[in-house]
Amino acid sequence: MGVPEQLAGRSLAEQHEYLRSKFSRRTMMRGGAVTLGAMAGGAFVPGAASAAVPTQTGRTPGHAPAAQKVDGALVAPFARHLAYGADARTEMTVSWQVPVAVKNPYIRVGVHPWDLSRKIEAEVRPLYTPAGVGTGADHTQYYLHAQLTRLRPGTTYYYGVGHDGFDPAAAHLAGTLGTFRTAPSHREPFTFTAFGDQGVSYHALANDSLILAQNPAFHLHAGDIAYADPSGSGQTGDTFDARTWDQFLAQTESVAKQVPWMVAYGNHDMEAWYAPHGYGSQQARFTLPDNGPDATNLPGVYSFVHGNTAVVSLDANDVSWEIPANLGLSGGTQTSWFERQLKKFRADRDIDFIVVFFHHCAYCTATSHASEGGVRKEWVPLFEKYTVDLVINGHNHVYERTDVLKGDRVTKELPIGGTAYPETDGIVYVTAGAAGRSLYAFPVDDTYEGHEKEIDPFTSFVVQPDGSKKNVTVDWSRVRYTNYSFLRVDVEPAPAGRTAKLTVRGLAETGEEIDRFVIARKVRRG
Repeated sequence: MGVPEQLAGRSLAEQHEYLRSKFSRRTMMRGGAVTLGAMAGGAFVPGAASAAVPTQTGRTPGHAPAAQKVDGALVAPFARHLAYGADARTEMTVSWQVPVAVKNPYIRVGVHPWDLSRKIEAEVRPLYTPAGVGTGADHTQYYLHAQLTRLRPGTTYYYGVGHDGFDPAAAHLAGTLGTFRTAPSHREPFTFTAFGDQGVSYHALANDSLILAQNPAFHLHAGDIAYADPSGSGQTGDTFDARTWDQFLAQTESVAKQVPWMVAYGNHDMEAWYAPHGYGSQQARFTLPDNGPDATNLPGVYSFVHGNTAVVSLDANDVSWEIPANLGLSGGTQTSWFERQLKKFRADRDIDFIVVFFHHCAYCTATSHASEGGVRKEWVPLFEKYTVDLVINGHNHVYERTDVLKGDRVTKELPIGGTAYPETDGIVYVTAGAAGRSLYAFPVDDTYEGHEKEIDPFTSFVVQPDGSKKNVTVDWSRVRYTNYSFLRVDVEPAPAGRTAKLTVRGLAETGEEIDRFVIARKVRRG
């Protein structure tokens, strides 16, 4: 990117300010959409990051050139992806992309494909990337979002997205319609899937195909989404090609157009050009649940409830000692918000399980990143205090699952097929980071279903506050698998006094089961 060497190791906010100043003259000459944060001068106060949503208002200084006129009949929307709103029972956001600017984009939605509603206006979020910031030429991406509210719980809806000249209600465009289903208003069995670190590849596409076959209610993506920034160190030498996102969202559409694709942000998702916190581009591409005035100020931090299960997404860049570009970004508000959420969910008798997902691993032994000490310090005590049922991470491109842990110690061995009781036993941690990018290695042999090996203990490391690696002896690594895979979780509610279950399976790209265990919790209703 041509950033001075003296800025190496500095925060994303400082990198953002430099890039904006460097390209400001050229932007005024040639045009380019800017983020709200940049328009305010790039100022950044830790713990007070404002939304950085790109805007476009014609050919004024600092904005993208006025859109050329294109016949809308020649432009087909693509890259549809869904996300729950704060209330998964009644709110859904449909997002999509068009290759050029279009007039009056909208969505149609209804409970029958032949009876779609009136047009509902969509929001346009153009994202401009100048040559020299990224690895490609000057270009603008056009992301569109329609936030739907007042939907019926547990209901399947049909929808179509369009614009002037392209009406999805037209008979010849009926094949462009999609569907989604809102979360139920009561407890019922359901399945969800999860992984991290996908990117664009044959293996990523294969995993998507297999995930679709599981018929999940929603999917969790634990950071490192598209790898437009392949460096991912949050440093001045990082380069990115924003067009990679076009490929990723098109690749993902087969699943995400009908399954809420809920993302957390990883180190490869920080792109300094767009906003001081690095997430301005992601705010253009994704609309995630708004948890209201009590929410933290980080855009990838949120929660939602599906049936009897609460799900929390965290931003581990905020606490990472390994990759400190955004270390301390929230000023501590994220951890405070997280504890309030955990306390609220544990007090809710209608919620049995709490699942937390984020990028950097609390417990992993892969040789590239292993375990993140910042996560252990900030969040593991809260997992244990509020008996979180399942923690899902990415970052290491492997599958690994722990025994049951408390205070870094094994409280219960959990063999394949075993059952854990979080209230008394402790927490199980799963790294599911083999979704499509190149694979990592373990310091010892794999061990997985049908291929178990007892290699225990062995040496791994935990990242320290100064970024160094502290060697530790590990006796908690129960399952290790170094090939492409993802996570399937089957949720089984139960009446009061009985036992509700999460059956967790690690599935290989071939569909082969590599791991299986159960999280069980006795149901208490008010």
